[in-house]
Amino acid sequence: MDMLNSITNIIKQGEGLNIEFKKAKEKLPDSLFETICAFLNRNGGTILLGVNDNRTIEGINSKNANAFCKNIINASNNPQILHPSFLLDPKIENYRSKIVIRIYIPASSQVHKTKGKIFDRSADGDYELKTDEQIKQLYQRKSSLFSENKIFPYLSESHFVKGIVTRVRNIIRLYQPEHPWNELSNNDFYKTAGLYRTDILSGNKGFTMAALLLFGKDEIINSALPYYKIDALLRKENIERYDDRLNIRCNLIDAYDKLMEFVAKHLPDKFYMEGTNRISLRDRIFREIIANMLIHREYNNPFPSSLIIFKNRVETKNANKAVFVGQLFPGKFEPFPKNPNIAQIFTQMGRSEELGTGVKNVFRYSKAYSGSEEIIFKEDDIFFSKIPLTDVALNKEIVVGGQNEGQNEGQNEGVNEGVNEGVNEGVNEGVNEGVNELLLFIKLNSGVRVPFIAVNLNKPTKTIERWIRKLKKDGLIEFRGFSKTGGYFVKK
Repeated sequence: MDMLNSITNIIKQGEGLNIEFKKAKEKLPDSLFETICAFLNRNGGTILLGVNDNRTIEGINSKNANAFCKNIINASNNPQILHPSFLLDPKIENYRSKIVIRIYIPASSQVHKTKGKIFDRSADGDYELKTDEQIKQLYQRKSSLFSENKIFPYLSESHFVKGIVTRVRNIIRLYQPEHPWNELSNNDFYKTAGLYRTDILSGNKGFTMAALLLFGKDEIINSALPYYKIDALLRKENIERYDDRLNIRCNLIDAYDKLMEFVAKHLPDKFYMEGTNRISLRDRIFREIIANMLIHREYNNPFPSSLIIFKNRVETKNANKAVFVGQLFPGKFEPFPKNPNIAQIFTQMGRSEELGTGVKNVFRYSKAYSGSEEIIFKEDDIFFSKIPLTDVALNKEIVVGGQNEGQNEGQNEGVNEGVNEGVNEGVNEGVNEGVNELLLFIKLNSGVRVPFIAVNLNKPTKTIERWIRKLKKDGLIEFRGFSKTGGYFVKK
């Protein structure tokens, strides 16, 4: 569903529990953060600025649109306006020759206040919670819905993998140079991201399960959640057992990279142009599948997550706290975050999209990748997804890049690139910018490998390999270690 149809459908539905229209031609409405707070505290929703209550499109003065978005971003990150802060990402949309701003607000796992007041949402609009009983019920509802908020009072930074917080923040800084989190201390970052909190009911304070899962050392996670594991299996020949297996018990940041590398190892990529840009269909599809599996798992449930590659399909399963039971289709379900704070970290790192957009992307690219749209996303106590693979997608002659970088680097270059690359990508400005971006990324993330770089810079592995050869030729980087375990470093 394109954005035009999306806005049309929102306006057609009209205001309600999850939709709010606000006039904003010359200034932001005074009640904006009351609605934002109410959506965060209830089920999330969408605000359209520039649309009147009667659904007429008044629009926003084009001179104000960028400033409005910047003000919303800064205010959402200001605990004096929204506490705890929750970074929003407003979008400017051209709709029927008018400018509107669309703000998607997910349900939060925390209780939010704006200017010291707590708001909730009903079908009739926003209302302030004034009694102790109302506020207590809201906290209880949040704690029962979102297990990621569980506080581990004895969990400390010493229990985190060394350097992982810096690595995550560097990726956010690289992906979003103007991000408000970039100037925060680590302590403020934890609080702003909802990873360190105070339970208003018990008085307990400390790092949360979300922080443990995102940054924790293997042994610390295993001590707190002994049943936690993710199985990645290849079952092309030996379907009773497996041809290859990866048993993952590490934190979610590293788990994402390991799963993406497993997919890159066993599934080929295909040449694909989107406009004038070459993209990796495999990475576009499976970054969404893997992020969904990690972000939306119910971590109080001991059912293990799994990703299994068969000859003709990929299947994933993970424990889930179902909002409804049934199959999900793009644009036909109301997205609901299961772990909003974990999801927010992945989103700010560029590893996941806005809720609902990821499902659309999988449907969008699957036909080009596999020749099939027979995709299944099924919401139940065990969330199930199935992505089809066909003979086209599994063609062995399609080059799979980045598996043995130190040993085979460049060996297969040109099989898919000769015709299409070199026409536009000689020594032009775009390539130079990409090479410089890659050099900075390696400097900030020493020891990285091609699949990890490709995912985080959102570039095809072939492009990354070509840029790496240029940097090596210029004497700026080097590969250290064994071919399967080493990585790239900036030369000193």
